[in-house]
Amino acid sequence: MAKKKDSKEDQKKKLERPIGENRKARHDYEIIDTLECGILLVGSEVKTLRDGKVSLGEAFARVLRGEVFLVNCEIPEYRNTSMFLNHEPKRPRKLLLRKSEIIKFAAKSDDKGLSIVPLKMYFKRGLVKVLLGVGRGRKQHDKRDKLKQQDAKRDIARVMRSRD
Repeated sequence: MAKKKDSKEDQKKKLERPIGENRKARHDYEIIDTLECGILLVGSEVKTLRDGKVSLGEAFARVLRGEVFLVNCEIPEYRNTSMFLNHEPKRPRKLLLRKSEIIKFAAKSDDKGLSIVPLKMYFKRGLVKVLLGVGRGRKQHDKRDKLKQQDAKRDIARVMRSRD
């Protein structure tokens, strides 16, 4: 019996190990474009991330002096290290992007009043990656409309499954 070959997307997902996800960002923002980037960390931060402890709920990205920084992302202190070797939990962390990507994202966020928010943080081939999204904030009525549409799709799918 022949084995089924994995598609390229399945192979990519196997290489990625999720750390944290900002589900609220997809609810609060209409995501227009995404970009994967690296992040500059110290040793104790990486050890904490390997434990799966990160908070992306209030985090956002800001362009300062031609560089992009992740602000308000909380990575708690690593417990098994002395307090002298530990890091500050909510310090701004530099994101590693190419100049062309920074210019492209900065132009989008400045011109149209869009925000840059982290959507997901994960390990990819042993390196920590952040998935950034450029999005426009949703109004309260837009959020309600989106929830109604999702409920309707879910109900239709449920009815279609019960017919079979």
